[in-house]
Formats: sequence, structure tokens, C-alpha cells
Amino acid sequence: MAEQIVATPEIHEYVRTVSLRDDPLLAELRAVTAGLPGGSAMQVMAEEGQLLALLVGLSGARSVLEIGTFTGYSTLCMARALPPDGVVVTLDLDGRWPAIGADYWQRAGVAERIEVRIGDAAKTLATLAEEGGDERFDLVFIDADKAGYGTYYEAALGLVRREGLIVIDNTLFFGRVVDPAVRDPDTVAVRALNSALRDDPRVDIAMLTMADGITLARKR
Repeated sequence: MAEQIVATPEIHEYVRTVSLRDDPLLAELRAVTAGLPGGSAMQVMAEEGQLLALLVGLSGARSVLEIGTFTGYSTLCMARALPPDGVVVTLDLDGRWPAIGADYWQRAGVAERIEVRIGDAAKTLATLAEEGGDERFDLVFIDADKAGYGTYYEAALGLVRREGLIVIDNTLFFGRVVDPAVRDPDTVAVRALNSALRDDPRVDIAMLTMADGITLARKR
């Protein structure tokens, strides 16, 4: 049985060379984001954006919920993969970051598919449930403050349809999850969610050792 290979820089470069389909608009937004304080650490890598677009297409999603917009790179990737009448509802605490992405959404011709909600994510998620009821989204992408992950996952499970997909970013959290000496609130929250997902009978799961760890949870 083949074992997990070590992803050396050479392997990363090979994978990027043979599989990444990039374009100038996405590259420009990544560059702008990387120039922001903490931008490189907070934005999804190009390959992950491509994976998100693929998952939107594979799931046949028409409605996507994104918890954590930042500059809207992942928002753009998913909106492009939607049908013309599809929608991404994206949540962020601070409107200045999505404002950066808005120009790129417009230039890509998908601005009308994107609805931005600004405010505390937990409160916005409760509002969304009140507005449209449960199971209104086909896919949910969680990439926000890690301390809130448990709350966001439970809300997402109610808002996603049966057999819908929840994608959770940063589930390896810079490798900190494997170091028992690391006890900061964010790492503790990610560890707790990972353990809960393993034993959650409501979903089928797979954790990918891609990027900073990506967990896929399909609602049963």
C-alpha cells in the first residue's frame, strides 16, 4: 500500500505546473491581497480556489454560503463556477476587506451573483436561518475566525441541504493541531472541531492534507 508522500517544494511546484489553471484577474487579486497585513497567511492558495470552484460544479450548487470573505478571492472562484442565476452569500465582520474584492467581482462579470453580509457571523447565520429556513444552501465554505468554528459548523449544518457539502479551511492550522503544548483558543477550537467531526453521525467526512488542511463534510 502506498504511503503519503512528503510534499516537498519540488512536488508543490510540479503539481502547480501540471494542474493549476490561473488567469490574470485571479493573479492580480492574490497579489493585492498578499500586500495587505497578514494577507498571505489569510488568503486561500490558488490551488484551493480552483478546488472550491470544482466542488461547486461537482455538487451542482446554485446557492453557496461563505463564512469569511476577506478580500473575496474564494468568493470570486466560487461565483464563477455557479450558473448565471446562482448566488454566493458571503459573510465578513469588516466591510473594508470585501470592498477590495468588489472591483474584481465586477470585472469578472459575477458581481450580481454575490451578496455580502457585514456583521457578527453568528448573528448573521441566525438571521439567514430566520429569513430562509433550514437547508437553503447547497454548499458552505467556512474560513473565518477559528475560535468560532464550532458555532459556524453547527449553523452551517442546519443551513445546508441534505447531501450538501460543507468545506472547512485551516483544519491543520499551520500544523499547530499536532502539538499538545499549543493551547491558544484558535488551535483548541480547531482541534475540538476535528475531533467532533470524526464522530459526527450527521456527516460523511474526509480531511485533505492540502494547503493548511481542508475538511469536506457531506450532510447525510
